[in-house]
Amino acid sequence: MSTEKDYCFCSIAISQRYRDFAKNLAAQLREKSPGTSFVVFSDRPEDFQDCENVIAFKHAQQGIQRCSNDRRFLIEKALSMFRVAIHIDADTELVGDLPEIEWKPGITARSENLLQHVGKYRPQNLPDLKRVAEKLDIPEAAFDRATWIGEALYIVARDEGREIEFVRAWDKIARYMELKGMYSGDGNLMGLAAAKVDWTARLDGFKDLAACCKHLDASYSRPKPTLWQNLSKRLGYHYRLNRARLRALKEFDFYYR
Repeated sequence: MSTEKDYCFCSIAISQRYRDFAKNLAAQLREKSPGTSFVVFSDRPEDFQDCENVIAFKHAQQGIQRCSNDRRFLIEKALSMFRVAIHIDADTELVGDLPEIEWKPGITARSENLLQHVGKYRPQNLPDLKRVAEKLDIPEAAFDRATWIGEALYIVARDEGREIEFVRAWDKIARYMELKGMYSGDGNLMGLAAAKVDWTARLDGFKDLAACCKHLDASYSRPKPTLWQNLSKRLGYHYRLNRARLRALKEFDFYYR
């Protein structure tokens, strides 16, 4: 699919439920923003072959328990193809025509101070977040200024290569924190990665875009899993955990000391 636009929307859609959400979102995007590409990472990319605005890639879950931090791979891929990647959760409805906004380099998102956010929602993770920040040589002052990034909708734009360093830092932080048992809350890890590359989350244009998007928070209304789904999930968890531990041995000092 050809497009003259320098931006795309992007989502992860793993499982039938989220593939259905993503296909609905693709249809809405085609109607409300004609010519806009939608990059999707999915376990079944072939399900999107009839969605003319979707560029689908095969993706198997990498996160130990959840796909939250797999978004770093999605952002990396989208930015290799477009100047701007607009991450939007698949379980989102578009409730208005999308505005054309010239997104500035770096990250644009809803945000709040990282220390305050972590202190409110997951204080048990603060020592490990401080430790990984030290390992990445993020100055204490930068850590104190770092922000949590709203995960459901955010925009990352190329910034003279800093976007590559941002993804690399996010990757290191995500692997470290998942091995410490923090499997969600990727907005905190993105905030640390942004601090590493000296990005401050912008708000320019974000409210105009957010006003057109209604996040359904489908994770709070999931159907009860079957016995087989529970078993499959448990087996997958232990497989990914052991794989992550083995990979981390290649950088033993960073991940284990």
